[in-house]
Amino acid sequence: MGVANPEDKSLLWGFISRYVPEASPDTHPLLDQLAGYAIRYYEDFVKPAKVYRAADEQERAAMEDLAGRLETYDGEVEGEAIQTLIFSVGKDHEFGNLRDWFKAIYEVLLGQSQGPRFGSFVALYGVPETTKLIRDALVRLEAYHD
Repeated sequence: MGVANPEDKSLLWGFISRYVPEASPDTHPLLDQLAGYAIRYYEDFVKPAKVYRAADEQERAAMEDLAGRLETYDGEVEGEAIQTLIFSVGKDHEFGNLRDWFKAIYEVLLGQSQGPRFGSFVALYGVPETTKLIRDALVRLEAYHD
């Protein structure tokens, strides 16, 4: 919940359906009700604590590269494979410490200084959705910064 930034139940149902394809709000009304509670919790307690920051030049270039690689990614959508791709981007953009690369991802994209293993997040959240998250964050933060 905290990293997905859910605004409505459809996003949560996207996650749920990746794990339980036959589940739907109609077939699982209690789960649908719980998803609504989860969104209210996010809005009341998680969202107000988020602090986003703009990417520096190196981070921006790496995030744009990551978005581009994700757009053309045709490998297996599983956490470890995507994590390797993310590491490669950090290495290619010469982050001396890859922890700094991941911290930048969390702070710029998710508004927090740490988070889940990002490859697993991408596998769960979705490759196209993560690409959009990256592009939207870079545009939003650039507009805010200017």
